[in-house]
Amino acid sequence: MKTLLGVIAIAAVAFAVAPAQAAKKMGGCSATNLEQTETAIENMSDGDSKITAQKEIAAAQDALLNGKMGVCGAHLNKAIHATAGK
Repeated sequence: MKTLLGVIAIAAVAFAVAPAQAAKKMGGCSATNLEQTETAIENMSDGDSKITAQKEIAAAQDALLNGKMGVCGAHLNKAIHATAGK
């Protein structure tokens, strides 16, 4: 039983840390990074990738406003990947 609780605790920490690590890897969720990504999205041609990127950037902005930096970084990372798939 103790082993199971230990495994659950480790998994919970891993899931909490992963988005924060993604944010650090790409320079973090900041107004500058959001602005640069928004500019890239505006320059994209219309299509599914642009719609996906717009949804992800909106989710990143919402997370930033709510102080959820890890979540913001994860959504910003997805938006950046969507812009690469122009």
